[in-house]
Amino acid sequence: MPTDAVGPASFLRHLDRWVPAALRRARRATVALGYDGSDPQLAEQTVRVAGGYAARMPGCRLTVLVLADGTEELPARLGAAEAELPAEVAVHLMPGPPARLPVALRAAGALGGPVLSYLETDDPVALTAAAVGRTAEALVVAGSATPLREALVDAGFALATEVELIDADRRIGFGTGSDRSLEEMKENLWESGARFRDPYGDPLSPAAPGESAPLGRALLEELTRQGPRTVTELRRYAVTRTAYRAVDATRALSDLLAAGQVTRSPQDGRLGGDVVVSAVRPGP
Repeated sequence: MPTDAVGPASFLRHLDRWVPAALRRARRATVALGYDGSDPQLAEQTVRVAGGYAARMPGCRLTVLVLADGTEELPARLGAAEAELPAEVAVHLMPGPPARLPVALRAAGALGGPVLSYLETDDPVALTAAAVGRTAEALVVAGSATPLREALVDAGFALATEVELIDADRRIGFGTGSDRSLEEMKENLWESGARFRDPYGDPLSPAAPGESAPLGRALLEELTRQGPRTVTELRRYAVTRTAYRAVDATRALSDLLAAGQVTRSPQDGRLGGDVVVSAVRPGP
């Protein structure tokens, strides 16, 4: 997959799971796109994927908000996609940069319901607007120099992660309040096959994810700094603070246990989420 398609493709895969869950929970939801609009395919596919679910769930209301200057092709393609959907699906195309997201969300009546955003900006105004509301989530694409995880946390997301794409000058960040969504998004990013940077800046290739040593070192350093942690906390650390997935953390912890670098309590049984892991202090 081309590196410039990793963000949109990961967003669309997440959208496919997010829409039905959001509509079952709240009966109305909003999907917001804030980008330059030069690729009308992203907006068109978003309308078709999201609208298709809403059409099969009577009594639900779904709003797709596209905030983009775009090209002459964008309104025509959105109009064609919208024409195939029922009245329960509303599509709004608004001109302007992503920084206008607060105004756009208010105008679309999105406040108070679940909102999923795709943003190609690190603008704090846009990120803060994307974090407002119940069960808000946002996937953000920006330049590689932008620390997106910190920006998403500052914007109000309880959980956030980011990956740096080695073959492109960009980072992809994701903010949410759900551990499950966080882990699903990290899986989506790995499915792209793109190369990321591991916790120490070296290349990490999901196409050949056999090396867990960098993650093991990062987890060991975290245990040394912070003291004993549960497996659940260490899995979350891996997902939020590194390019790795939760499943990779479990494998890395197993390797550390086998090497005698950490201990666990209780000592026997499955390496479940409530197991407490401690670093082994070096001898004198």
